[in-house]
Amino acid sequence: MDRRALAEILARVRAGDVTIDVALEALRDLPFADLAFAKPDLHRALRTGQAEVIFGAGKTAVEIAAIAERLAAHGQNVLVTRLDPAPAADLLQVAPAFVYHPGARVAVQQVREVPITGKGTILVVTAGTSDGPVAEEAAWTAALAGNTVERLYDVGVAGIHRLLDRRDRLGAARVLIVIAGMEGALPSVVGGLVDKPIIAVPTSVGYGASFGGVAALLAMLNSCAAGLTVVNIDNGFGAGVAASRINHL
Repeated sequence: MDRRALAEILARVRAGDVTIDVALEALRDLPFADLAFAKPDLHRALRTGQAEVIFGAGKTAVEIAAIAERLAAHGQNVLVTRLDPAPAADLLQVAPAFVYHPGARVAVQQVREVPITGKGTILVVTAGTSDGPVAEEAAWTAALAGNTVERLYDVGVAGIHRLLDRRDRLGAARVLIVIAGMEGALPSVVGGLVDKPIIAVPTSVGYGASFGGVAALLAMLNSCAAGLTVVNIDNGFGAGVAASRINHL
């Protein structure tokens, strides 16, 4: 249930097309549904503009499907993150309405079209191909929130000419999500080239001394490029939500 859906119900009541009892039934489960093992937040889109997203890791296919069914019944598109191929196959058996995107490790059940409401383009930039799963999680999150999303992958500092060759695309974006593992240098470089908001995402890609992304995280937090905002390691979802909110301001 988001603002648009609630406004539509109230408008139909005012116009006499829907009775109060029917409207009350539609609103009965607000603000959340109690499934015993989970309490899906059906009110979140009204409060924050972002419907609840299902974190897939650690949940069974039956649990995910039950939560998704309740969200979809309220007119919400359903996004499941951190879903590896084996549990995704189980989910598709239980809930065939989902579409699985293995590159992003996300499953999507789309029950309504997503209008583009963001004011500009969100550009997702990666240092290397191995950062792709986090980048795709960010891209899908932002796209399902009503944004135009573009991608610019494998333009890390080890071959910085690849990035500079696409400088026009960096400047054309309204918000940038810049993703890097290893030493995490790419967001600082991009921060020195553009005047747009940058959300830096450290990834766990790298050799031993990268400490599972801690080295990249610390590099981004200590960046000399002003204006960077840094999210947690591998948190493509958080970056996608933050970029969407900025793009809607």
